[in-house]
Amino acid sequence: MLRHKTYIRVRYADTDQMQYAYNGKYFEYFEVGRTEMMRELNLPYKTIEANGYIMPVHSVQVQYKNPAFYDENLEVETRVEKLPQLKVHIDHTIKCVERNILICEGYVELVFINKTTMKVCRPPEFFMKVIQPFYKNENK
Repeated sequence: MLRHKTYIRVRYADTDQMQYAYNGKYFEYFEVGRTEMMRELNLPYKTIEANGYIMPVHSVQVQYKNPAFYDENLEVETRVEKLPQLKVHIDHTIKCVERNILICEGYVELVFINKTTMKVCRPPEFFMKVIQPFYKNENK
């Protein structure tokens, strides 16, 4: 399984009138998590696009458990639990470091689109070559 953690501090601009991190911000936090995971693998979106592909979001889901507040440090865990076939399913869990509680969990599904044909396609070979080693013991 592919797993990555990154940390985000809730900025004042991220909060709403109730002083909670605004619900829409969690999708941005998910994006930061997956972007940093991909960067760590030397697969930033810039590289994917330079190889002729784009990765739009197909679907997204979030379940809120507890609010996050201004200036809290959040741990964003990003996981790709199964080797992608067509869609790339990425699970996210966000926890508050200081209070040690679950803030939210959810997922994002992305697809690869060939920039020439603008059609959905399977993950390209260069992508699969990088992530397959994380799944080598799955079928044993």
